[in-house]
Amino acid sequence: MKQHDIPSGDAGVVPTLAELVALRASAQGRRPRRVRHASAGQSPSLLRGRGMEYAESREYTAGDDARHIDWRLTARTGRAHTKLFQAERERLSLVVADTAPALYFGTRVRFKSVQAARAGAVAAWRAIGEGDRIAALRGSLREPPVPPAGGARGALRVLDALVRWYARPPDDDAGLATALDHAARVLRPGARLLVLADVGSLDGIPRSRWTGLSLHAEVTVVLLTDPLETAPPQARLAFEAEGRRIDLDLAAAAQRQRWHARFVAPVEAMLAELPGRGVQVRTLASNMPSDAWLQPRLPAVLES
Repeated sequence: MKQHDIPSGDAGVVPTLAELVALRASAQGRRPRRVRHASAGQSPSLLRGRGMEYAESREYTAGDDARHIDWRLTARTGRAHTKLFQAERERLSLVVADTAPALYFGTRVRFKSVQAARAGAVAAWRAIGEGDRIAALRGSLREPPVPPAGGARGALRVLDALVRWYARPPDDDAGLATALDHAARVLRPGARLLVLADVGSLDGIPRSRWTGLSLHAEVTVVLLTDPLETAPPQARLAFEAEGRRIDLDLAAAAQRQRWHARFVAPVEAMLAELPGRGVQVRTLASNMPSDAWLQPRLPAVLES
């Protein structure tokens, strides 16, 4: 485990701006080598992502793609026009933060909420290291998204929001579905979308929603877990729920099966289903390095 992943004192319960800033080195240390494309008569420029942005319209000529017809201009002028596009120079990276109450819990190293904030910080530092603009939002009907911005200023705005959102459960949390509705309005073709979520929050999201998002953006879902959820000890444990004590005998086979159905099976289902929808899925346990989700392959959290 990396030194900056080892908490001290009260760390691990509430995220701090200092720890999120300190993640810059590990995030940008994974930055891929840039490839520059030169055009005749112009200075070399870096083209990022799959996105294309509208440049202008001109009259339609034989051989133009009919899918790009500018119908408004065609109707206004009475002559067919087609849209021209150019590659986007600045890609948008958007962090969607799930703030469900189930995230504000942890038994190893840190709360899942703190790990979510740290994973979001890694995404922010990676984005600006690659020249992207970074934005963030959560499921709220009152608080607006953190607007897209580049450079350290943009990253720090996102980090400040993550610290606030993951210090305690927001009293106006409207759920992950609302957050994804907001995201769909913000995203542009070729953008990156990182969703930080508790697996329970994904239950109410139609699978078709993920297909729609992945058609226009590079979508990654990071499932925040805790070792107690995915690999509980075979022992009798006491829990508190709604002010009362509950004893669970996790050494009993029937109880372990119910536990598996509640905490493990949903993670396995998302790992199996979402890639078929064009979505990358990563599991990130509370005791793992916070940049581990960037790895193409992760150690299986369900085996730990």
